[in-house]
Amino acid sequence: MTCPRPAAIAATSALMLLGVAAVADGAEPFGLLLAQSATVPRGPGFYLNIFKFLPVVMVYLLWAKTTTWIEVDSYEPTNLQQDYTKWPIIAFLAGVAGLLMIWLIPFFAVSFLLLLLAWLVPLFLYIHERNPDYAVDEQVMTSYHLGAVANGLMRKMGMKGPFNRNVTLTDVGPPVSLFPKVSADKIDPEILQEAQDSEALVSAREVLYDAITRRASEIQIEPGPEQTAVRYRIDGVAHAAEPFDRDTGDQIVNVLKIYAGLDVNERRKPQEGLLGAKLEKREIELRIETSGTKLGEKVSLRILDQSGTVTKLDELGLRPKVVAEVKELVNHERGMVLCCGPVSTGKTTTFYALMREIDRFQKNIVSIEDPIEVKVDNVSQNEVNTKAGETFATTLRSLIRTEPDILAIGELRDQETAEIACQVATSKVMVFSTIQAPDTITALFRLLDLGVEPASAATALTAILGQRLVRVLCETCKEPYKPKPEFLKKANLPADKVDVFYRPPTPNPEEPREVCPDCGDTAYVGRTGIFELLVITDALRELIRENPTANAIKAEARKNGMIYLHEDGLRQVFQGKTSIDELRRVVNP
Repeated sequence: MTCPRPAAIAATSALMLLGVAAVADGAEPFGLLLAQSATVPRGPGFYLNIFKFLPVVMVYLLWAKTTTWIEVDSYEPTNLQQDYTKWPIIAFLAGVAGLLMIWLIPFFAVSFLLLLLAWLVPLFLYIHERNPDYAVDEQVMTSYHLGAVANGLMRKMGMKGPFNRNVTLTDVGPPVSLFPKVSADKIDPEILQEAQDSEALVSAREVLYDAITRRASEIQIEPGPEQTAVRYRIDGVAHAAEPFDRDTGDQIVNVLKIYAGLDVNERRKPQEGLLGAKLEKREIELRIETSGTKLGEKVSLRILDQSGTVTKLDELGLRPKVVAEVKELVNHERGMVLCCGPVSTGKTTTFYALMREIDRFQKNIVSIEDPIEVKVDNVSQNEVNTKAGETFATTLRSLIRTEPDILAIGELRDQETAEIACQVATSKVMVFSTIQAPDTITALFRLLDLGVEPASAATALTAILGQRLVRVLCETCKEPYKPKPEFLKKANLPADKVDVFYRPPTPNPEEPREVCPDCGDTAYVGRTGIFELLVITDALRELIRENPTANAIKAEARKNGMIYLHEDGLRQVFQGKTSIDELRRVVNP
């Protein structure tokens, strides 16, 4: 409920006029009303004590100012976790009550004390409730805030403020800190110190803190004509965040580039680097990529938070039967298991989960990655140094000489790497890798398109695991509904076994809902995988050697009981984990 400022001014002005009109019997309500009547005897006047009246006026003006601030501040959406819109009306009514007591209680000391309490108690209760939801430098009535106000007043008078000198901007703001992850010789200490002392560092930390608390996996900072847009990728979907003015946005980009050891003056050529962040006891790696646009420099900041990383196959969303089958396949003595899917569909997570299924104490596991995204204990992880001219193929040739039992290749990108991987897989080595393809059948033909001979691919391949990620419905706000019989028939689902499906809550303009505390009103919390597993049987190997069509491979795979991606997705819908609309967004059968 809002408190209209004109109404507040009119109400309190009327009270003030009544007070000025009061004479000897001012404490009597009817005397106040009749004081101006011609029939009432009038005294000489000047019954108003100026030393009592002026403090009341000062408190009134301060109350009007602070109540206006509460009204504006309580509706500020940035970083708020609670609904504060009740506080303007509380502060308004308390102040009006205090002013009434000034005129109705004849004992000034008592009435003035009650007026002060009516003004200050709601004000400080509001401040006490709102401060925890703001950064330290945005909190009010704290030692830092009072010192900053005093410094500002002294600067206006030409003096240097003595307060907050021992407080750097890294000590204020949200509880997240940035630190470089490159060697010290790549960052100028003076430039780094300037970044640490800049106000843009606090803004950068606020963006990062907001993104992490909202479970974002990526922050996109894009310049516009007058503002810098900020977007968070949450559960694979971009959401707009509060934009910055253009100057602040450019400064935030510069701070991030300094901490990553990038060239601040280079704004056109693409650059990439690493920096780190600490939030409470969590250490988070941030991978930054910049690119020049017509309007300025665009930045993508990937948040690699290993604290929430899935580590086991059982946690990916695979059906128990498929989990058991994959575990059996990856423990073969030789062969190749490929994970496939488009960009950002969880291939890397599955890739690391496969490595963790191997006994890393009994077997020699060697990985080749670009870059290393997750550290795995007891695995010899090697990063391809592209700046030094290394490639997957050259690094792979040198590592084969170490006689690994398991060889994990980050991605099959070129013909030479793919051919070496297939050759190694036919010897006593199990190979894990990923390849970009929308499904398992396409991944098979993608491998052949890279230049691998059909006979070599047929001999090397053990299985191909295709996947997508679907968002999981929020348990708090998802709503049930009865699906149409036509849809169930088309999806080949038994109508008698399907009671309800679930979907995000339907918006109702007449009855607006409160923001869900669990999902932040996105209707989804987290993601899970949907999969299809193509096991390379002897019959499929014969088909592959004969250069078959995709339809022939599909028909043979179907004979072996392969379930397609959209069919596995329907399982998640049937179990109430996701919605039909989300499945359609991710997979088009």
